[in-house]
Amino acid sequence: MATPIQPATRYYRRGTSRVLWVPTIVNKQSPTRAELDAGTALEGETGAMQGWQTTSGTVPTPALGSRFTPTVPGEITAADSSLTFWASKDGDDVRTLLVREARGFIVWMDEGDVPAQPMDLFPVQVTSQAKVRELDGAAQIMCQFAITSEPAENILIPAAAGGGG
Repeated sequence: MATPIQPATRYYRRGTSRVLWVPTIVNKQSPTRAELDAGTALEGETGAMQGWQTTSGTVPTPALGSRFTPTVPGEITAADSSLTFWASKDGDDVRTLLVREARGFIVWMDEGDVPAQPMDLFPVQVTSQAKVRELDGAAQIMCQFAITSEPAENILIPAAAGGGG
């Protein structure tokens, strides 16, 4: 009998996940705690998000000797991605941090900032700060991002200085 997959410890994302804006990370496969701590935590003002996943295409590899067309892995792409924040009546909000053309990293710690848990780093450039205008909704700013190179996925969150969490 096949071994069953490990059962997931299910969780609710709100109140657990962390999302950071980090201006500089030297090696996206191995960010330091100091680099992460120099970032800005965004989750407290994030009202919505879209995208932030990669997908892989396939390339057909037909051969004259068979009617079946096998495929091989092809390009890796990232979905159009955005974060929507609450706007402040005095204008002192995300617009001062995530300015158009700014380059940096969006870091996703889906299970929280827990050392040795996985996180994803998306190298990005801010492309817009769209004002969400709705009659009956609270004011929001949607920041859209270009993903500028392949994200580093499922890398381990480093421990805090001194080895603590």
